Amino acid sequence: MNEITTPVLVPEATQGNLTNLIADRAKSEPERITISRPLGEGWQPLTAREVESDIRAAAKGLVAAGVQIGDRVAIMARTRYEWTILDFASWYAGAVVVPIYETSSPEQVDWILNDSGSVALFVETPILRETVSPVIPSHTKHIWVMTDDVLEVLRRAGEGVSDEEIERRRAALTPETLATLIYTSGTTGRPKGVQLTHGNFLSECGNVVQGASDLFLKEGGSTLLFLPVAHVFGRMVQIGSITAGLHLAHCGDPATRLPLDLASFKPTFVLAVPRIFEKVYNGAEAKAEAAGKGKIFRKAAEVAIAYSENMDAKKFKPGLALKHKLFDALVYSKIRTGLGGRVEAAISGGAPLGARLGHFYRGAGITILEGYGLTETTAGATLNLSSALRIGSVGRPIPGTSIKIAEDGEVLIGGAIVMKGYWQNDAANQEVFTDKWFRSGDLGRLDEEGFLYITGRKKELIVTAGGKNVAPAVLEDRLRAHPLVSQCMVVGDNQPFIAALITIDPDMIKGWIAANNKTGATIPSLVNDPDLIAVIQTAVDEANKAVSKAESIRKFAILATDFTIADGQLTAKLSVKRHVVAEQFASTIAGLYSKE
Repeated sequence: MNEITTPVLVPEATQGNLTNLIADRAKSEPERITISRPLGEGWQPLTAREVESDIRAAAKGLVAAGVQIGDRVAIMARTRYEWTILDFASWYAGAVVVPIYETSSPEQVDWILNDSGSVALFVETPILRETVSPVIPSHTKHIWVMTDDVLEVLRRAGEGVSDEEIERRRAALTPETLATLIYTSGTTGRPKGVQLTHGNFLSECGNVVQGASDLFLKEGGSTLLFLPVAHVFGRMVQIGSITAGLHLAHCGDPATRLPLDLASFKPTFVLAVPRIFEKVYNGAEAKAEAAGKGKIFRKAAEVAIAYSENMDAKKFKPGLALKHKLFDALVYSKIRTGLGGRVEAAISGGAPLGARLGHFYRGAGITILEGYGLTETTAGATLNLSSALRIGSVGRPIPGTSIKIAEDGEVLIGGAIVMKGYWQNDAANQEVFTDKWFRSGDLGRLDEEGFLYITGRKKELIVTAGGKNVAPAVLEDRLRAHPLVSQCMVVGDNQPFIAALITIDPDMIKGWIAANNKTGATIPSLVNDPDLIAVIQTAVDEANKAVSKAESIRKFAILATDFTIADGQLTAKLSVKRHVVAEQFASTIAGLYSKE
């Protein structure tokens, strides 16, 4: 099969806009709890009416500040209640929202504010304001700080603006109206502004909510949003939750707050990138190892995987269900408790998860629904569903979307979720559009039932000196599955063989140092340690099982530092910026080939 279209569930909108999702809910179910905001160590539940009131008041503040229909308003903050309110408030005022990651450098902020022509900017903290102040252009006339009780500041400023003015502006927005400009992460150069319309999000979120109705429309359902709302994946789930009337909460500091917030809010489903699921698994294994129960955990993992694989085969070996029940009490229930205790499913995107982890989690009672999409496709273009699941794939097209595999293996995407085009960039638009199809830049294949498998990135294909084409993602995904591996990057373009740069997880190495009697050791002091090299070699050997000999990793270097967002090697969604890493570690890469 080389082309598939999934029948639409929510037809492309011919009228209306995203503000109706809020206004209609406030009118039809005013007392429904739709969002909870943090309050001390707990949560303050807010009704649809209260949420709409906050949005409308903030919109009036924007109008009072001089924001016009079509103006761009930038938001630079972590995921938090105010992000959602200001997103919808900007639309109520007729504006276009420009998200900026709070980790962005002043240079990136400078580019985004100037390229988008943003007239206003919300930053999360006074420190962020100080950081970006030197690059604020003259056309960005207003800067608000969220932690300065921004919603109250806007409410007071907008007291003189009438409801009629807000209704006039809301009525001016159509499905074709630009809703947001999301700048790509810049893994391959300067960020481009992706134009997504109200109609794009109405189609995406409407069809995802109906397609995954067991998650979004579940009675008493809820989700804790901890991915950046500045990223299209988090934004889609934010808008999807509001579309569905799902109970939504935000966690702005996952590094320190996530376990606490999961435990207190108890969501029924979450969304995350694969690295989160890898860390939960690796953390559980390390904890078991430290308690002398490593063997039990590994056996439990084997049983969970076998149990999930048997679910696909629809037959169970005698005794497997009994073992599964035992390990559920000993191991799996603890993993579910770590996610709040009520999570039954999770949506994963942003990078490949890997079949092994997918089977482990399903066997442990949490079904991970892997999907695939880009900023340019308003997030998910494909998604596994509870009713149509193939672990290892990224699912079938979401309803109303078409997927086609080009002759060279590139994944082409068509449908109402595809962007309007890049902002003020005709050359880039000509590159990515062919007739009705958007060229994704990813390589993939469709199986006989229309499930999509991503096999690599077209521009990331490594061509060795021997002419062998190698997709690095296959090897990198396997490598990152090892508990001690944090990040990695496969190299070898125009070289005689494939090699890899590998970084060590600073949390996981602590247990290894203790277990191997290397007191006082640090990652920099261990990069040439024979014992650590031997352990990482086992991870490399495991990864190499997935590829042919010509594609296998023959050498690797352990780096003294991890890849980070702050140092520019990772995007905000934790994708490796290959060109940056190649430049920063050029001498290390050269050293891998110097003796050949």
